[in-house]
Amino acid sequence: MKKNIFILALLIGLISVTSRAQDITLRGSELCSQKKSSANYDLSEFDSHNSPRHSYDVLNYTINIDIRNCFISPYPKSYSGYVIVNFKIDSVLNSINLNAVNTSMTVNSVSLAGVSFTHSNNVLNIVLDRTYNPGETAEVKINYQHLNVADQVIYTGAGGFFTDCEPEGARKWFPCWDKPSDKATVDITLKVPANVRIGSNGRLNDSTITGDTAYYHWISRDPVATYLVVLTGKVNYNINIVYWHKLSNPADSIPIRFYYNNGEDPSPVRNIIVSMMTYYSQKFGEHGFEKNGFTTAPTSGFNWGGMENQTLTTLCAGCWSENLVSHEFAHQWFGDMITCATWADIWMNEGFATYSEALWYEKTGGYSSYKSSINGEANSYLSENPGWPMYNPEWAIITPGTNTLFNYAITYAKGACVLHMLRYVVGDSSAFFNIIRSYATDTAEFKYKSVATDDFAAKISQAYGQDLTWFIDEWVKQPNHPVYQNFYQFTDLGSGNWKAAFQARQTQSNTPFHKMPIVLKISFASGPDTTFRVMNDVNNQVFVWNFNRQPTALVFDPDNDIVLKTGTTQPGLVGISGAVNEIPGEFRLYQNYPNPFNPQTTINFDLPVKGKVLIKVMDISGKTIETLVNSDLNEGNHKVIWNGENYPSGVYFYSITAKGFDDTRKMMLIK
Repeated sequence: MKKNIFILALLIGLISVTSRAQDITLRGSELCSQKKSSANYDLSEFDSHNSPRHSYDVLNYTINIDIRNCFISPYPKSYSGYVIVNFKIDSVLNSINLNAVNTSMTVNSVSLAGVSFTHSNNVLNIVLDRTYNPGETAEVKINYQHLNVADQVIYTGAGGFFTDCEPEGARKWFPCWDKPSDKATVDITLKVPANVRIGSNGRLNDSTITGDTAYYHWISRDPVATYLVVLTGKVNYNINIVYWHKLSNPADSIPIRFYYNNGEDPSPVRNIIVSMMTYYSQKFGEHGFEKNGFTTAPTSGFNWGGMENQTLTTLCAGCWSENLVSHEFAHQWFGDMITCATWADIWMNEGFATYSEALWYEKTGGYSSYKSSINGEANSYLSENPGWPMYNPEWAIITPGTNTLFNYAITYAKGACVLHMLRYVVGDSSAFFNIIRSYATDTAEFKYKSVATDDFAAKISQAYGQDLTWFIDEWVKQPNHPVYQNFYQFTDLGSGNWKAAFQARQTQSNTPFHKMPIVLKISFASGPDTTFRVMNDVNNQVFVWNFNRQPTALVFDPDNDIVLKTGTTQPGLVGISGAVNEIPGEFRLYQNYPNPFNPQTTINFDLPVKGKVLIKVMDISGKTIETLVNSDLNEGNHKVIWNGENYPSGVYFYSITAKGFDDTRKMMLIK
């Protein structure tokens, strides 16, 4: 949570705050963090080590509640209704436990497969009508009442009603298994006054009016995590609808609903949401829900920020902010369509949404705008880092307080920066987005399901074709960041030749060594700069280059792509006792040896950077007769052997093409 920040105003498209008398404009991610970290849930209501073990999988919640009186003065928070829980048995059982907070609700009866119950310590235990075996399904019906209490989940007043549940508030307004990994479809019927509009998850199946009463029936065909189930309504709520045409089938469209209070203007978001949905669909895979929408809070209690309820995001009143929506809407992919498996994996919700906010800057303002946003997130992390890792396995067992869970520096800022550095490690934006799209569109494992951090590490490694678990281990599972104290040294070798040596040195004591590719830019007394990218995989590693011109300066990470780091790079004595990597200073194709030859010869070549290399052999007419290399190679000295046994004596040529470098040499085969 940002410290010493107080809300001064909530204006359309602009939310200004002051921190020690300095006004700033918050990013959407900051607004999201402030909202969530200020929730102040009673931790006694969270699960502990003694929580009941989950032995079933909820398939669907059918919720039918009468909230008519909640919209009528004096706007009570009490209502009555029932929920039918349809579930599949995972292990032999004759009873089930649901989360249901005693101070928020009273259970009156159970039926269908439920024959009796007890309700204490926020757990509803239902005895089933028989013993069920794995693979079977059952349904229990629970008749209950929500009490007229302020529980920071049900909000009423001024003719409005809404729910707000993250992280574990759903258990306060309907009995459920309230864990993020257990996603289920929902079927919700609501009884309200006839002059009320109310939104929820999924599609509006039907609405009917009988006298002064209306019934709304919402159905989500796609599974929803319980904390993302939402109700939001108000007397005489305004509504606009725009339509987005699918990329896969432009003739098919989905509605985007905007619910808003009198005096508000949703156009700043309404005018860009179709473009945003298209852009995110292109980056992450096509938007996967049957509708989407936004509501502004219809009554007090939601004072800033947003909440990414599945297909119906809640915004603070008047907060039709492009920044805020670019963050919250990205959650429809990351957090909603793919949900964190446990609260230990929350960075995969918030880090992705914060990174997506930067991507929207890239869409609207170019790469420099994107990078400025990422640099801002890095500064937030570096100035406010509390010193714990993004992934804390104990959070999967005991949910931490919201100030910890939604800590801005860790969950949001560092999460976004880690994704930027993953893009840098991959080294190609197209490849990076292919990896993310492969993850987000994986219907077998992730889409409409949940994800754990290790699952994500395995998926991106598979999609990239190289192991990336080391990257997740060091940046996600370890706290803090590397502190570099690098040295470089230029040595005059005489006769116009020079040696440049660089030592990559990390000095931090509060986190392990972080393996990373590093970029170095060397300037010279004449001619252009040269940039090298090498893998720094051990501490105190030394890299050496030889040049035929004088180097004058060296810059480490010139584009600041390793954004989560501190330290220095300066001239000094390089300790050659570390691992030494002789890296060529330039591209070079050497004369083959031996030459003339019979029947084989060796061709040596130097690569100062990693990249695609093509080496081929041609006959005297210039026709390619063999391709010796056609692949990605690491920087360094390489050699390849050509065997001319099947060719007649004569003159041949060999050539190299690599990163804009081309050269051809002649050789002679004599038999």
